[in-house]
Amino acid sequence: MPWALAGAIAGFVAVALGAFGAHALKAKLSPADLAIFETGVRYQFYHALALFAVEVVAWVSRAQGQAANGYIRAAGWSFCFGIVVFSGSLYLLVGTGVRRWGMVTPLGGLAFLVGWALLARVAAQARQ
Repeated sequence: MPWALAGAIAGFVAVALGAFGAHALKAKLSPADLAIFETGVRYQFYHALALFAVEVVAWVSRAQGQAANGYIRAAGWSFCFGIVVFSGSLYLLVGTGVRRWGMVTPLGGLAFLVGWALLARVAAQARQ
């Protein structure tokens, strides 16, 4: 997976949704729902940048002559899954008014944590 491409797409969508929220949704949503929407956008953008970090770590590993690391790929997929599930569930919660979407959000948060833990493992290996 080209992680930089995934990060660029996720970042583009985050900026577009952030602008949409600030301009089109501001007058339509309650302050609480707007804050929920903004949390989804913020975490999507953070993890778009994290996908660039995955790309950099993968590039450094290849430059050092190391084989592709499964932990790097797993971190990237965890971040992608987290973006879809964490941010996506918040967007759906606000967009549909169905509060049950909030029950799905922690699964995306767990995926983010797994991605960061995997990235930390790869970084620790690189130091050895």
